Order: sequence, then C-alpha cells, then structure tokens
Amino acid sequence: MSAPKSSTRKHTALPKAQILVEALPWLTRHHGRIVVIKFGGNAMVDEELKAAFAQDVVFLRHAGLRPVVVHGGGPQISRQLDRLGLESEFRAGLRVTTPETMDVVRMVLAGQVQRELVNLLNQHGPLAVGMTGEDAHIMAATKHLAEVDGQQIDLGQVGAVSAVDTGAIEALLDDGRIPVVSSIARSADGTGPGEVYNVNADTAAAALAAALDAETLIVLTDVEGLYADWPHSDDVISELSATELEKLLPELASGMVPKMEGCLYAVRNGVHTARVLDGRVPHAILLEIFTDEGIGTMVVPDAVPDQRNAEGPA
Repeated sequence: MSAPKSSTRKHTALPKAQILVEALPWLTRHHGRIVVIKFGGNAMVDEELKAAFAQDVVFLRHAGLRPVVVHGGGPQISRQLDRLGLESEFRAGLRVTTPETMDVVRMVLAGQVQRELVNLLNQHGPLAVGMTGEDAHIMAATKHLAEVDGQQIDLGQVGAVSAVDTGAIEALLDDGRIPVVSSIARSADGTGPGEVYNVNADTAAAALAAALDAETLIVLTDVEGLYADWPHSDDVISELSATELEKLLPELASGMVPKMEGCLYAVRNGVHTARVLDGRVPHAILLEIFTDEGIGTMVVPDAVPDQRNAEGPA
C-alpha cells in the first residue's frame, strides 16, 4: 500500500517553521528585556527601510521584548536649515547649534521625524508614544565642548547627557507601549540661553540603555559594522570586548566614533551587549537578534567573551 498522499506532499512552508524554531532560544533569552534601538542612517530616509524598521520594532514588542527607540535626524535638519537660509556647520563631527538652529532641531525632530516614525509604528496598532528628552525630565545635559586640534571648541547648544530619569519611559513600557525618544535634553541647571540642548542620538541612546539596564543597545548605521582594517579590508569584526574597542577608538573614522563610544559606555554601565548594524539591510534587527548567524559588530563587557558562539543565545 502506498503512503498517504498527505505524508509525501512537499511542505513548501517548512523553512518558515525552521526559522521560527531557530529563533526560539533567543525569544526565551530576551523575553521581557529592554532593547534600546538608535534609529538612523539610510533606514531613516529610505521608505522601504523605514517600513521594515517599524515592522521589526513591532515584532520585538509582540515577541515579548520591550523596545525603546531613540532617534536624531541630521539629514532632515540640514534640509530644513537650507530652506531657511541657515548654515549647517559641523565641528568634530557634531553640529554647531546656535539658538536659531536649536529651534529648527526641535521642530524637525519632535514635529517631523518623530511623528513620522510614531505613525509608521502605529500602523500596526496603538503602540508608539513620542516624547523628547525634555519631557518628564527624561534627559538632562550640560554643555559639550569639542576638542579640535588640542583646543576646546564651543559648539553652542550641544549637550552631553548628565542625568537620566527613566520613570516616564518605564511607565510606558509597563503599559505595553513603545517609547520613541528624540535626542533633545533639558539643561541640567534649567537656566540660561542653553536651557535646551541638542544631543548626539548615539550618545543619548547609550545613556538611556544604561539607565534602563537594557539587555542590548542596537545602533543602526550605513556600514556593515566595525571594519578590522579599513580601508585596506572590508572584513567586519564580529565581536570585540570593551577593552579591545577602547584601543581602536583613536583609529576610527569620525562618523563611527560617537557610535562606538556609545557602545563602549553602554557595556561598561550594565548593558549586556551593544551592536552596530547595517541599517541598509532590511530587517537587520531581526537578523541580528533572532538568527544563529547574526550580522554587524557586537561589543561585550570584558568579562563576557565570545557571546556569539557561547552555548545558548547571546
């Protein structure tokens, strides 16, 4: 007697089941944990990548993780300044922020970039809530002076995060929401012309991740990760320790410095892993968190070596 037809039929959906099974250890590992994601790079300006990013974040939320999104908006700010006839000036990789520029920064981040992202997330349900670091005193900052050729340079209303109050974010997470935070902070003393500060989004995300005791910090960028010997090779470093990263920092391109400094700060202040991912890859977040291979570069504390290949999920 021949076997029943149903047992010999090719199940074309089987690979999908295998992918879900592969994700199971990571779902267990990350369940209930906070993941802070810095949204930037091409993922912020390409329509398909923006949609994929929103799907990834909502997937994390429904898979039992607790995502928090932090964003800047450099390209959008520059475009608006151009429209208004205001100059975009950068020193040491950071935007010089005059009072007039700060008005544009607040308008673009909270009124344009954040609203668009919140709307994309909320296409999948009433989940996302937008706020800035000013709201509920989430982030306080002090003036950041950049070093250029050995001299301290005043960048205007550019701040370094000095304190984080996570109460409002934790309340939203406990309510099942997805906080979306613009990288603007109030002045630590609350007075003077620098009452509000423009904060680098990588720095803000790292500070929030540490304050929230996050499981991981994810930084989306426009490269594959941290290159081992750029520009002589495009080999990406899969994993490195905090000390190894610290040694590499002086050699990095200026655009990577705040991202890697943020990763270093995070893992040295309680975050279990920090990851730099290529935001040009659709669903990069899901590939990194829920597959055996992983992509990008992962930074781990000195005491936790070989996280990608250790027994069990990273």
